[in-house]
Amino acid sequence: MVRRILRIVYKEFSGLHQAAFLLGLSALASQFLALFRDRLLAHEFGAGPVLDIYYIAFRLPDLVYVSIASFVSVTVLIPFVVSKLKTDGKAEVERFLSGVLSVFCLVMVISSLILFILIPYLTKFIAPGFDPESREVLITLTRILLLSPFLLGLSNLAGSVTQSFNRFFAYTLSPVLYNLGIIFGIIFLWPTLGLAGLAWGVVLGALLHLLIQLPVIYQTGIRPWPVWSINWSEIKSIIVLSLPRTITLSAHQLVIMIFVALGSLIASGSVAVFNFAFNLQSVPLAIIGVSYSVAAFPTLSRLLSGGQTDKFKEQVALAVRHIIFWSLPAAGLFIVLRAQIVRVILGSGAFSWADTRLVAAALALFVFSVAGQGLVNLFVRSYYAGGKTAKPLFINLFSSILAVASAGLLLWFFNHSSFFRFFIEDLLRVHDLAGTAVLMLPLAFTFGMITNTLLFWFYFQKDFGRFPAVVSRTFFHALATTVIAGYTAYLALFYLAAWLDLGTFWGIFGQGFLAGLIGILSGGVLLVLLGNRELAEFSAAFSRRFGRIKPIAPEPEEL
Repeated sequence: MVRRILRIVYKEFSGLHQAAFLLGLSALASQFLALFRDRLLAHEFGAGPVLDIYYIAFRLPDLVYVSIASFVSVTVLIPFVVSKLKTDGKAEVERFLSGVLSVFCLVMVISSLILFILIPYLTKFIAPGFDPESREVLITLTRILLLSPFLLGLSNLAGSVTQSFNRFFAYTLSPVLYNLGIIFGIIFLWPTLGLAGLAWGVVLGALLHLLIQLPVIYQTGIRPWPVWSINWSEIKSIIVLSLPRTITLSAHQLVIMIFVALGSLIASGSVAVFNFAFNLQSVPLAIIGVSYSVAAFPTLSRLLSGGQTDKFKEQVALAVRHIIFWSLPAAGLFIVLRAQIVRVILGSGAFSWADTRLVAAALALFVFSVAGQGLVNLFVRSYYAGGKTAKPLFINLFSSILAVASAGLLLWFFNHSSFFRFFIEDLLRVHDLAGTAVLMLPLAFTFGMITNTLLFWFYFQKDFGRFPAVVSRTFFHALATTVIAGYTAYLALFYLAAWLDLGTFWGIFGQGFLAGLIGILSGGVLLVLLGNRELAEFSAAFSRRFGRIKPIAPEPEEL
């Protein structure tokens, strides 16, 4: 039994579909736990002031994570690791990563100490709508959460080794254990430690995120350790490469920070509504878009480092097709079944029907950009695979500025135009609820992300050549499937409402599940009739017998 487990942990997954399928399964498990985590939070607190504090407490630590910890991001380090494995061997990789680890630890400790002192002043800007008492609690939680970027940064450094060796299994378990740590905090630490217990659960999850990868690191023979002797020219190269990416990710975090700051000014619970909806829309994104882009990245890095530009474009086009193919129908079903999804996942305890409707409306606005978010993930990693970070920087900066400006403009327009407000509220069926201005935040986010997608699509084809015609065909197949699946699911909702008791959990679950199943089946029939290529490719990859694939100990020349 132990040997079988180790074979899975150490196994190499080199094919795009196999790796993406593994990552997708892990993302599904992780997202299931994340939804269970959110259900526990919703049940205990509802969409109210307590969760507003909890979610805003993540903002500064998240900014630290994407700014400083991005220095050891897998997307930055993998090209260096792959190159050194190919030319110099494991000993050189270990020396290189030891220097990176040393600099990261030093910078992280100094930055965290400075931020620890400044947090009381910074919270006035990230939560301007909070009263002094709420701000004091926010300060405590934020200080505890500063431990998580350090641990997750170390885990990212470890991930650069595991992914370079295509050992995806340990990497895929990390987010699962991260969510288990948070759930442990909610169930066991919150009753005894209060809100601080929730924060310590997050820290525990970050620690588990790191620990699961250490056995694989040990097995590869690459064991970085802090050293005094550092090759500063290599560190400079990493900083030069990572700086545009750091600015890009920091800009995204600043956008979210501004959004939640605006949410703190709208109404109590607005930040919680925004985060609940954002987390729900992340489910199809993580399972589809992120899985394909992460699985493709090591291969893209190797192809470009080997000068195989044509194969690089083929691999990107393949991932683009499957992200579009899966994301569009998933988004359509999420929009149609939004109320059932939110009620089943979050509708418990203190989470009211009004909370359900408001989160469902925000979710509908978010999921319009799910396919775009997945494609942006892929395009960014494609540029990073070749060490090109400047263009993603400028595109994302422009889109971030546009999203923030749109949020301010939409909020002003929503509050000053009765026609616009009534139109949005009536369209999303929330006209009788308070705090509907929060819906302008996901609307602005989606507008910025769709613009981002279009810009990346244009510039990627300009830099690497046009996508083959099959990509357009995939888009139209996916769009047709979305319309058919969404429409049949919509009709099924009304039909099932007459047969099920919608006042119970199982009634709502049955309505949403059966309507979604009918929509999926109708979409599947259409794809079969169209002779869809992506469905055939996925079926072929799925039918391969993963359990029979023998573990491969990759040699440097194979990477």
